[in-house]
Amino acid sequence: MGLQDYLRESMAVLDRTGAAVSDAVMEQAIDTVAAALGAGKPLLVCGNGGSAADAMHITGELVGRFLKERQPLRAICLTGNTSLLTAWSNDYSYDTVFARQVEAYGEQGAVLVGISTSGTSKSVVAAFEQARKMEMKTIALTGEGGAHLAAQVDHLLAVPSRRTPLIQQVHICLYHYLCERVEARLAPTIPERR
Repeated sequence: MGLQDYLRESMAVLDRTGAAVSDAVMEQAIDTVAAALGAGKPLLVCGNGGSAADAMHITGELVGRFLKERQPLRAICLTGNTSLLTAWSNDYSYDTVFARQVEAYGEQGAVLVGISTSGTSKSVVAAFEQARKMEMKTIALTGEGGAHLAAQVDHLLAVPSRRTPLIQQVHICLYHYLCERVEARLAPTIPERR
């Protein structure tokens, strides 16, 4: 496959996502995140592999800045603490490494964003199970259909593809849009911290 073929395939997945992920679904996800962060509740984000990097990317945009100068937003990446990740995985199980952190940092009214191109990642699924127990809102970014996550998520942003790299490319578009809209909504209202 040449570069032009790859780019055409990427554009086709973007086009299909535009049809599969409605404006209404995205607006609901934006409302959920903005409401939680606006109320001082945390946004927790997790994923594995490339999706772990995406989790760090999302929280970096929200804690730092996306397009506007503003106060930081309370976004926590569950993939960033290597000491915790390796200790918990070694002593207990990697499958529960995100669920443990949801238990530690989450609260009623908070939001969990889980990223899994397959929708079947055991550690992400377990995090969602813990979030539901704590009455948190949930958003999943997945590939086609959402698999296991589809049944237990409030807002599903499922990219209609089974090719991991293409799904990840579209995930970046989706969460950049979410970050831009949340920031635009909250930037004027975030109280200054002293």
